Amino acid sequence: MHDLDLELLKKMLSAYSPSGNESNVRELIKNAIEDYVDEISVDPLGNLIARRKGNGTKVMLAGHMDHIGLMVTYIDDKGFLRFTNVGGISPAITLSQRVIFEDGIIGVIGNEKIDSLKDLTLDKLYIDIGASNKEEAETMVSIGDVCVYHSEPLIDDKKVISQAVDDRIGCFIMIEALKRIQNTNNDLYFVFTVQEEVGTRGARTAAFGIEPDIAIAFDVTATGDTPKAKTMAVKLGAGPAVKVKDNSILCHPKVKDYMIAQAKENNIPYQMEVLEHGGTDSGAIHITKSGVPSGVLSIPCRYLHSNCEMVFLSDIENSVELTKYILQNSIE
Repeated sequence: MHDLDLELLKKMLSAYSPSGNESNVRELIKNAIEDYVDEISVDPLGNLIARRKGNGTKVMLAGHMDHIGLMVTYIDDKGFLRFTNVGGISPAITLSQRVIFEDGIIGVIGNEKIDSLKDLTLDKLYIDIGASNKEEAETMVSIGDVCVYHSEPLIDDKKVISQAVDDRIGCFIMIEALKRIQNTNNDLYFVFTVQEEVGTRGARTAAFGIEPDIAIAFDVTATGDTPKAKTMAVKLGAGPAVKVKDNSILCHPKVKDYMIAQAKENNIPYQMEVLEHGGTDSGAIHITKSGVPSGVLSIPCRYLHSNCEMVFLSDIENSVELTKYILQNSIE
């Protein structure tokens, strides 16, 4: 296996950067890539756009920097916080989690008394930051503050387990591929997008500005390889998945076939992905302006939108290699 910069990955996974507040992880990424690109800029919404110049096909790559979070909506008299979701939050996964705010305040998620777990909804949950009353709580947090799950990223010789794998792992694959690309005529735009989890907003505006010839998004996808999982032909360790469709896109046949051809030519294992729910940045990109032929390279991931999303290092490595070949060969 090539030397993946796992220290960088750990820092990226630990960075507080929920949707709409991506500056911490953006700074990490900017520092990691500035020596490998010709131009680098941040657009008005906060997307980080890095260009490696070429005279050929204009290719936009997109991976989103943001992750899901919880936003404070109300502080009660006893100092407990009510919240709403920023992105897809599951009540069952959220119960008993530790959460951390941008300034380092840590709380835990508790619940009102309920008769059955079936009754567990977000409005039955609260955040306990250890405040004795409303006044004390208001010195610690404000309405509109956002916290995220708080746990240590774990990386061993086979796997990664962490919050924010969706989609720091896509961003990481783009970074590692950028370092490995040799010569290419393609005009490459590496776009690290904002606000994907709340409706692919950053990708939409970035694509409008870039007007790419083709686009590829990098994101995680679900798997069907756990006990009694919903049937799905994607599993950990079998390589990156080439998306066919999800709720937001039917991937362009030419882009999809080109990605498959590169995997076959370079002996890289791959899978085909049909996702029956959810979407990625490509959903917004492909209907920008007069249309952009788009595809998605998906990284198989278990336990999505939790603090223990799991991916295999072999899939990361194979994704980086496949991305390298996709980008450095000429695209018709």
